[in-house]
Amino acid sequence: MAQNAKGNKGLIPRTYLEPCHKEEGQKSSEEGSEEDVEVGDETAEGAEVKQRMDSHWSAVRKALSEQINTVDVLTAMGAIPEGFRPSTLFQLLEEGNQFRASYFLQPELALSQLAFRDLMWDTKTGTIRSRPSHVSLILTLWSCKMIPLPGMSIQVLSRHVRLCLFDGNKSTGERGELSCGWVFLKLFDASGIPIPAKTYELFMNGGTPYEKGVEVDPSVSRRAHGSVFHQMMMMRRQPQLLVKLRSLNRRSRDILSLLPETLIGSMCYVHLLIFYRQILGDVLLKYRMSMQSAEFISNPVLATFPKLLEQPDVMDALRSSWAEKESTLKRSEKRDREFLKAVFLLVYHDCVVPLLHSTLLPPFRWAEEETEAARWKVIADFMKQNQENKGALQALLSPDGVHEPFDVSEQTYDFLGEIRKKAA
Repeated sequence: MAQNAKGNKGLIPRTYLEPCHKEEGQKSSEEGSEEDVEVGDETAEGAEVKQRMDSHWSAVRKALSEQINTVDVLTAMGAIPEGFRPSTLFQLLEEGNQFRASYFLQPELALSQLAFRDLMWDTKTGTIRSRPSHVSLILTLWSCKMIPLPGMSIQVLSRHVRLCLFDGNKSTGERGELSCGWVFLKLFDASGIPIPAKTYELFMNGGTPYEKGVEVDPSVSRRAHGSVFHQMMMMRRQPQLLVKLRSLNRRSRDILSLLPETLIGSMCYVHLLIFYRQILGDVLLKYRMSMQSAEFISNPVLATFPKLLEQPDVMDALRSSWAEKESTLKRSEKRDREFLKAVFLLVYHDCVVPLLHSTLLPPFRWAEEETEAARWKVIADFMKQNQENKGALQALLSPDGVHEPFDVSEQTYDFLGEIRKKAA
């Protein structure tokens, strides 16, 4: 018999209960588990952790009674290595958009709140002013070696590496993202000089970036003893990432200087991001009637383009469409910046806008193969129709194409609402 906070009584499953007093809850758990074999352990903070070792069910029952999360249960069952943790970067992405590339693509206000800090107009060139960043590097992930695999009971939906810039101090049946480890690569040495552009072999750490001394797989310990040969062999078995840093040539550096100072993304999308920033500069700095005006701006590109950073398949469709269109342009047309922007706008309206608001396109979900395949089919069919009909007009007017009801947000860019907040 259980009673809730409102005084209602009734019978409910035991796993739904939470003990009111910790001591009573532990006592009840111990009385109901006399047949279990318990092994005491000490954590880094000195807190005692009890583990049931006699069966998988004991570990699951212990997790339910003591409210241990799913990863702890899987570790206790031996389904995953001890150094695995819930992905820290994935959790940050779930908290909001302040850690997404689309957020950093937006302009930032100056301290006066009356102008933009990182988006300024160059009257001589007739476009936005370049702002070289302190360091610009191209990182290539060559390989991932000796990453331990989870047990057969775990279904792996995708394998990927997440990248972020981290200052070392600040951070803000269950399906989720499991971290197999992490590495740090300092971009500057102790004297503040950028590190050399070369290949780095980075040994992975277990746990989260805030835990120290945790190994990914303690069965392959780095603290190997014995002969030098034995230690070398053990080091070869360590989980590691092989990454290569490349410096940029002058042309690439000039191109990247038109982007926000802090941004991580794929080099194959850079030219598309440049178009967005140039259009952003035109709308906010060149054509706005008053710099004090904070009214909504009607511009579907500014309103929707940041969404493409979270939908890479649609971004790929735009990249393919633009490459196809660019190949038909003359050399003189390619040198005309204003002409290129006008053509890009036409391609964007033909390709991206219909796809984003098509009911046939399933919502984007990470690591769902069926959803990804369904989206690719819709995108491929739409691109084929565009190519055959030389534009999206026929597909838009076709009775087979069903689109979402029009919403003003499709056209509205609220730059004050989208503006990047100054970091504290």
